[in-house]
Amino acid sequence: MIVDLVLENAKAYICQEILGCSIAIDQGRIFKIGKETNMPKTDQKIDLKNLLVLPGLIDAHVHLRDEGKSYKEDFYSGTAAAAVGGITTVLDMPNNAPVTMSAETLRNRMKIAEKKIVVNVGFFSEFPKELGETKEIVAKGAVAFKLFLADQVGGLNIDDDQALKTAFRGTSKFKVPVAVHAEDRMLSKKTEEFRRTFSSDVDAFLEVHSEASEVRAIERVLAISKQTSAHIHFCHVSTSNGLKAITDAKKSNMTITCEVTPHHLFLSVDDFKRCGTLALTMPPIRAKHQVEALWNGVFNGDIDILVSDHAPHALEEKSSSNVWDVKVGIPGLETTLPLLLAMVKKAKLSITHVVRLLAEKPADIFNLKGRGYLKEGNHADLVVIDLNKKFKIDASKFYSKAKYSPFDGWNTIGKAVKTFVNGQLIMDDDEIVAKSGTGKVIGENKL
Repeated sequence: MIVDLVLENAKAYICQEILGCSIAIDQGRIFKIGKETNMPKTDQKIDLKNLLVLPGLIDAHVHLRDEGKSYKEDFYSGTAAAAVGGITTVLDMPNNAPVTMSAETLRNRMKIAEKKIVVNVGFFSEFPKELGETKEIVAKGAVAFKLFLADQVGGLNIDDDQALKTAFRGTSKFKVPVAVHAEDRMLSKKTEEFRRTFSSDVDAFLEVHSEASEVRAIERVLAISKQTSAHIHFCHVSTSNGLKAITDAKKSNMTITCEVTPHHLFLSVDDFKRCGTLALTMPPIRAKHQVEALWNGVFNGDIDILVSDHAPHALEEKSSSNVWDVKVGIPGLETTLPLLLAMVKKAKLSITHVVRLLAEKPADIFNLKGRGYLKEGNHADLVVIDLNKKFKIDASKFYSKAKYSPFDGWNTIGKAVKTFVNGQLIMDDDEIVAKSGTGKVIGENKL
């Protein structure tokens, strides 16, 4: 048999070990992992020169924009940024223009994406106005539903606990998670109060987006979901008390998972002095003791996955004398892995942590079959890493349209140097070498 490609001289992360091996790829999947002498014949070989190979990373919280927000990001620029960052699968959030909240809007979004993407993309949906449409949305391919509690985005009345309970029960029937942005409804009211009193600086923003706002929202959702068998996934947890409420709930046999972002791990309120509103996001970066609590959650396994929450905007949207006019969000697809690898180099984080947080657990939580693990038969999504490559983060060179970052200028070590998606080389030394449309849309016809 002749296979499509053999990767030679790899140091691959397999079953929590790093093993010297070769990897044979055929028809987009891993055909064989083993010694070079046992590899099938091929017309194409790539010598990886003993670099580290990890399963392709999965970023489960990304805003790819496009459609009515394409000036901020589009499917090509966003997925190219992912490939450069060693990420082979992203899950796209639904707060788009139009909002993804029906089978029709999801279908249209998939159709646009399939012509542009260079990595795999799965899609979230907001809840529809008529919950009876939930089944059709899942059948079309939604990997999960998103619930934003601070303001009305989708069709579900976020102030109606009974409606939330009904929605949760529907998702448990179809075995898809509900991802919750846990900041409560008081945000809108308090924001209007502060606008009227002309309180418009970062301190006012932090007061509105308080720890209590996150904790109240988490506790409300936990109380509702306890009456269902829904899988609730809490997005971008940012507080110690919020994380404690989640970990306590996990002990009661509820299906609960949660995520954290690099900006909540690597930044604190002190960084506002350095980069101002470029670091403004929801929930906001917190005080240092909250950052320490989140790191502890990473180390002890209380935090299930790590996500970028890549939220690109036009640069002019990130600066204003009035904080309430600033668009919130930080681009992160091209900085997430380098930041983590720098921690690995400092021996503060292990490769096992990186793989668990950014590959294995996201695949498990969002039912991404055949991804997240280097295993024969799985999709050949791989990232090749040079752990000794030193470089400075330069936002002006991002593939993302959002050419700014609170991490701009940071010196780091460790970087993705090749990214393979479904067996095809997509990124090679920071250059996208594949055509638009090479990536795959994930999830269609799930039921």
